[in-house]
Amino acid sequence: MVPIVRFGDVATVALDVAAWAAIHAGTGYAAHRLPALRLARDSWLTRPRRWEREGRVYERVAIRRWKDRLPEAGALFAGGVSKRRLPAGGRAALLTFVPETRRAEYAHWWCFALSPVFALWNPPAVAAVMVVYGAAVNAAFIAIQRYNRLRIVRTVALRSTSTGSPPASPRRRTGSSMP
Repeated sequence: MVPIVRFGDVATVALDVAAWAAIHAGTGYAAHRLPALRLARDSWLTRPRRWEREGRVYERVAIRRWKDRLPEAGALFAGGVSKRRLPAGGRAALLTFVPETRRAEYAHWWCFALSPVFALWNPPAVAAVMVVYGAAVNAAFIAIQRYNRLRIVRTVALRSTSTGSPPASPRRRTGSSMP
């Protein structure tokens, strides 16, 4: 596919950088504006998959070692929540953190979904690199949010079982056995 708009090399690089900044900020703001009710439960996109093994699969890529080195912008917008540290306060506080991991996951999925826009002004090879960049960068952040959420749900379920309370289910049951 031929780019719709052509610029010089320097202008194209500047536009690419500005576009990524706008996409990241825009999807972050859109996710920030999501109503709490929309984040109360997993959707088909955010629901746990069997292959994730309650978050343990992410430990195979040493996620604990590198996840804290990546930037965290949850508190960038007024009223936002940083996901850098777990809140103190036990089970209830942990469960309030879970929707925030969904919010961040949505922002990164949307950011990746917008990466084909770079085909509008980049040559095909560069547009492909931009899509790969969008996938690679956002996959790391999506993995972190999923790992944290699955770990929290697993921890809350274990604590509930040990105290005699019914365990919190990590999966929303919809009648389907699909992962």
